Amino acid sequence: MSTFTKTQVTDNICYLQLDRGKSNAMHLEMIEELSETFSRLAEDESVQAVVLYGKEGFFTSGLDLITLFQYDEAQMRTFWDKFISLIQEMVSFRKPLISAITGHSPAGGCVLALCSDYRIMSAGEYIIGLNEVPVGIIVPNSIYELYSFWIGSGNAARFLLEGKLLTPQEGLSVGLLDEVVDFDIIMNTATRKAKQYMQFERHAWQSSKQNIRKGLLQHIEATKGAAIDQVLEQWWRPSTRSILQTIITNLTKK
Repeated sequence: MSTFTKTQVTDNICYLQLDRGKSNAMHLEMIEELSETFSRLAEDESVQAVVLYGKEGFFTSGLDLITLFQYDEAQMRTFWDKFISLIQEMVSFRKPLISAITGHSPAGGCVLALCSDYRIMSAGEYIIGLNEVPVGIIVPNSIYELYSFWIGSGNAARFLLEGKLLTPQEGLSVGLLDEVVDFDIIMNTATRKAKQYMQFERHAWQSSKQNIRKGLLQHIEATKGAAIDQVLEQWWRPSTRSILQTIITNLTKK
């Protein structure tokens, strides 16, 4: 039974909604559910494309720092192992994957969107980008490579080290986003793009996608263990815990 996501299949397109609380913040159980869903959709012959979307105002706010802060060392290692495995699964997903970014999408939310083939974001006062460094979290090299895959290594390096969050128009200008549209037409726009991809000869499209992403996937797999170790070492540093505690205090006051 799905708890943190919803799926609906129409005309061979699966509409996969992130559905946890107001901001769709991700914890271990949500990551596991997403992974199980993508595994199922990969094998479902009736599904030819996927549109991943959130709620008005939020695609996903990223990792649920309030919950993750309470995890012990074993739980945190499991979380990061599952999170990077989800990235691998989404990057290697053979079928067209469109992200309809319905609002804010920082940090882990941006990472999910980066795994897709096409990104459409709602116009408005929203942000997207990777802001882990100011929070005290090390960005694994594999996520930097995923960022670079779309916006180039120079922009990826600058934005990561600044923790830069972009407006929809800024994201569009650097290639992070493919389209910016009003919220009321974002799903129709995503559907139209999915159908465009579905018109192509399936084997040629899927094989080409795999060829294009082969090096990226090999890099993610090769660096996975070291990345988890590095992220976890930083996670337990007193300085990081202090930053996280301040953020959590501010979040719980809202």
